[in-house]
Amino acid sequence: MNERDGRMSGPSGVRAGLQAAVLGSPIAHSLSPALHLAAYASLGLDWSYRAIEVTEQALPSFLAGLDDSWAGLSLTMPLKECVIPLVTSVDDEARHLRSVNTVLPVGGGWRGSNTDVYGITESLTRAGVGEAPVTATVLGAGATARSAVAALGRLGAQEVVVCARRPEAAREVVALGEVLGVRVEPATLDPSEKLVTADVVISTLPGDAGAPWADIARSARGVLLDASYHPWPTPLAGAWQGAGIASGRDMLLWQAVEQVRLMTGLEPAPAVMSAALPA
Repeated sequence: MNERDGRMSGPSGVRAGLQAAVLGSPIAHSLSPALHLAAYASLGLDWSYRAIEVTEQALPSFLAGLDDSWAGLSLTMPLKECVIPLVTSVDDEARHLRSVNTVLPVGGGWRGSNTDVYGITESLTRAGVGEAPVTATVLGAGATARSAVAALGRLGAQEVVVCARRPEAAREVVALGEVLGVRVEPATLDPSEKLVTADVVISTLPGDAGAPWADIARSARGVLLDASYHPWPTPLAGAWQGAGIASGRDMLLWQAVEQVRLMTGLEPAPAVMSAALPA
């Protein structure tokens, strides 16, 4: 085990002065530095974490310039897919999803992983989703929707309907479901009371795009995860009458908790991290 790997041995064995960052473009709005720095402070680590503007074109040279002072990277759009051929290895789930949001040092290279799925799973569980929800509806068919399907698979969902504007996008998510062992059916993005009354509804749409569904949200009985978080509540979340609600802030928090755990080998305090988020 090299020096970088050896840092994960508990508080007394964690190397001092390491650095991490979130990369993307645009990136100035990112809340990740607040979350990670709060975690480091509570863990007694003198690590740094900052947001760095990196485009898809600049990513190869940025990765090539990293040394063993780096504990890891968080990635946001547009880097989650284009990083895959640039790292030494990729976890199976992240490869299936075509979405890497975490880069970690391993051996002499870098490993791509995905903590978005954990973030969605934890958010839904804490919002009240019990074991093995039967039905689920996902609004949208992009990268977040793919992670949502993987999370629903972890929770044991039996029937998942993916609503998309573009049939080809829905077909991609259906194919992913087959790989993950989750039965996924495509549907149009037209409001349907039947779909909004699923055990779980996950909206990956921009905040206002879910507004047409708000009119039927009063029929809801399950848990909603709305991936938007600003402004909050969204029209859909504001009208929701179901069992519970989680937001994009919850997703952001829990995926960051898992990232800190992977980068440090320590257990961060989610309450401390959550308190660091702006109101």
